[in-house]
Amino acid sequence: MLELSGVRQSYAWGTTDGIAHLLGQESDGAPWAEQWFGAHPFGDSPTADGETLAGHLARRPDHLGTACIDTFGVRLPFLIKLLSAATPLSLQAHPSREQAREGHARESLLGVPLSAAERSFKDDWPKPETIVALSPFEALVGFRDPHLTADLFEALGVGDALASVIRPLRDREGAPALQEVFLDVLSLGERQHLVNEVLAAAVKHLDAPGELGVFARTAVEIDESHPSDPGILAALLLNHFCLEPGQSLTLSPGIMHSYLRGTCVEVMANSDNVLRGGLTTKHIDVDGLLQVVNFEPVPITVDTPHGSDGTYVFPSRFEEFELWLQQPTSCNELQVPRDDSARIALVTSGEFRLRTEQHQVTLSPGHAVFIPAHEVVGATGHGQMFIAASGV
Repeated sequence: MLELSGVRQSYAWGTTDGIAHLLGQESDGAPWAEQWFGAHPFGDSPTADGETLAGHLARRPDHLGTACIDTFGVRLPFLIKLLSAATPLSLQAHPSREQAREGHARESLLGVPLSAAERSFKDDWPKPETIVALSPFEALVGFRDPHLTADLFEALGVGDALASVIRPLRDREGAPALQEVFLDVLSLGERQHLVNEVLAAAVKHLDAPGELGVFARTAVEIDESHPSDPGILAALLLNHFCLEPGQSLTLSPGIMHSYLRGTCVEVMANSDNVLRGGLTTKHIDVDGLLQVVNFEPVPITVDTPHGSDGTYVFPSRFEEFELWLQQPTSCNELQVPRDDSARIALVTSGEFRLRTEQHQVTLSPGHAVFIPAHEVVGATGHGQMFIAASGV
């Protein structure tokens, strides 16, 4: 086992106290958006022996596990992180493996530097992800049925004013309707005033019951951090979720999403490919979005892990990762799962003691350890510990 130090990411949308509180630290007043544990090129975790996790794995690739090496080479395929949002993240989607390979090769042939703001495909990896709420957590994920969205705009009282924009939601079905409207609101131009008309109407419905109230509040709350941004209209095309602690959402490649507020654990493929579609000052790659985004109003389900005796697995599983939760119900020792794969164990509450024949470590909230493949680890303690492993 190797104790890992998390890598702080201080994006502007982060909370000042969410991760600091989990770590038992005083806030320094600056945004603390994410804490990464893994071997990502932009956040390679320092290890207790003075190097980084990527450096360690370069010396000891056998610690990844045979199936992992056969599938991905000498690369840890996942990243696990704490994420804490005070304001909405950009509307974004991530590519599949095939899309990532094609996009990365195309931009490389065009000579677009990896550091360029307009570079969308910085590597050739997909980026599926799973989030698990640690606090009440709000997110926009996947496109709502277009007819239901048209109903909501009309219930706000802006159906006539917005007719030129939302008419396809009535006139066309599924993905074609949503794609046309989504791309239209990214180029409002002289119709920018329509955003403010929606916001003025939304203010009058903040206390409305049910989905209309949620719809109105979402518009107004996004406007607080992205004033009059056309992305507000794009965001209103998505399903709104409010997760309770322990509930999870899984985002396959191509699913448009934005996390609005709250603290969660996120596990994802070890990639940096993000295509943005609004609520951002960064580059919006319209052509890339058309290639990557799934505009179908596919069902999105809120999940919880399944299992027994204190060891549970989340239903999402990709080649790059799967996610487990250990939450002891007694003082009995549990075995950390997946000893055929490299793992990262991250404690989010309570305290855990991890033990092998040669080594023992005690983890408190916000602390993590890398566990090599083939190392059998027993765990005792109380609270919650998440374990990320490869999905192969």
